Amino acid sequence: MPEIETPRQFDVLVVGAGAAGLYTALCLPESLQVGLITKETVTLSASDWAQGGIAAAIAPEDSPQLHIEDTIQAGAGLCDRQAVEFLAQEAPSCIQSLVNLGVAFDRHGNALALTLEAAHSRNRVLHAADTTGREVTTTLTAQVLHRKNIQVIQQALALSLWLEPQTGRCQGISLFYQGKITWVKAKAVILATGGGGQVFAQTTNPAVSTGDGVAIAWRAGAILRDLEFVQFHPTALTKPGADRFLISEAVRGEGAHLVDNAGRRFAFDYHPAGELAPRDVVSRAIFSHLQRTAADPATANVWLDMRSIPPEKIRHRFPNIIKVCQRWGIDVFNEPIPVAPAAHYWMGGILTDLMNRTNIAGLYAVGETASTGVHGANRLASNSLLECIVFGAQMAHIQLPEIEPEPEISLPWREFSLDINDGQTQQAQLEALREKLPRLVWQSAGICREESRLDEAIATVESWQQDFAILPLSQFLLSLRAEEPVSFKIPDVERQLRLWAETRNLLDVAYLILKSAAFRTESRGGHYRIDYPQPDPNWQVHTLIQHLSWEKS
Repeated sequence: MPEIETPRQFDVLVVGAGAAGLYTALCLPESLQVGLITKETVTLSASDWAQGGIAAAIAPEDSPQLHIEDTIQAGAGLCDRQAVEFLAQEAPSCIQSLVNLGVAFDRHGNALALTLEAAHSRNRVLHAADTTGREVTTTLTAQVLHRKNIQVIQQALALSLWLEPQTGRCQGISLFYQGKITWVKAKAVILATGGGGQVFAQTTNPAVSTGDGVAIAWRAGAILRDLEFVQFHPTALTKPGADRFLISEAVRGEGAHLVDNAGRRFAFDYHPAGELAPRDVVSRAIFSHLQRTAADPATANVWLDMRSIPPEKIRHRFPNIIKVCQRWGIDVFNEPIPVAPAAHYWMGGILTDLMNRTNIAGLYAVGETASTGVHGANRLASNSLLECIVFGAQMAHIQLPEIEPEPEISLPWREFSLDINDGQTQQAQLEALREKLPRLVWQSAGICREESRLDEAIATVESWQQDFAILPLSQFLLSLRAEEPVSFKIPDVERQLRLWAETRNLLDVAYLILKSAAFRTESRGGHYRIDYPQPDPNWQVHTLIQHLSWEKS
């Protein structure tokens, strides 16, 4: 898309262009001027990578009530029942709206095809082969690009929220775009920036998933909830040099087996449901098995054997998995796939109500960035795409305040410049932080956690935050006043600014996850403490964070 001058004012700004951001933009009333901001292009998001599908009770033998019970069972005592009921009851009509928009789900004859995934009591997962997320986001993107009232602003980075000083209301954002920082006004800002998987060394998330929305909202005073709950997907492709490509849970749903080096189905040692136990149980089973049997558990793998599934079914259901494995020299028809767990989905996020409102007036959050209460301590498979759609649809009812446009204040431009040597030094420091941080978080707040390692990691992150704060670019940007526009004279400005902003967000997100994991002295759902291995009824509560204060609710 051509570079164009960005308006300085919209009715609504949507930050993020995965399923949540795209669908939200489409559901906003067409009378509103909408800016859709994405730091990459409109096709790169974790939604695009979602293989398994989208859950909805549409089969005759299924019901929203059964979907509700399965979701609550998976959520380990922390689901908000009202939010879960809303999700499950709205699911069938939201699926129909996706079909009406042109999403081509797989069918058996005329009926939509449904598969089973772990912890679902019925076949209720709709899919488009094994690239459901891509099918959904591609269709939604095409619709967004046709809408006259939506302006897509690509390769643009939201740096901070812009709050109205007297009322504390969110009135826009500061935006890094085309080499400059400008301030863009809006009557409402909707954060749909996805998760923060890149804070972990092993993740199935794309490089854009750096927790931006959660970090930006937290710095502005938004209340966050349950950040310790991270879902580790049990089966990511584990091959030197390969991306941690997710091998969908649907593969196990169709009958694939998890085996160890001896060819034994070890998952039954840990849970009677074996490979189809909840994700956190399967991840810990693999982790524990490798701790016991592998020379180097950090780099070791187990095996996912698809050979018990008829070849025709594999070809029909999992063409993308076949293709990716082939690229890495693995023939799924004749040999098992090397797999190990990786960070996959963040159950916590910015606290929102059923209308996606946060505690900051004018600020909303949708999708993985939000904590709606539907996932509790452990998300049920294929409820994530569904959450994006069901809660995105709520933005059709947005009530915007009657705000008279104020005359724009024209503050003088400030310029930030660095010579090549200083620029290279700063970039090297940022790159070093960016590399060390995910390793630290993976080792201390990965699948199994304990107090001493968490405390050490928190102290380390605090010292890295101090190192970050004294960088020349940090000192300059953190002293900016609202509405001050900035131009830059530094080498490779786009790369440096993005690296700076993402590193800042990852440092904050790492700190928040580590502190939350240390705060919750029990094991529940996606949070497992070696030193507190059982759930504790006194902890059947949420973790709330605002500024630097942690409390139970």
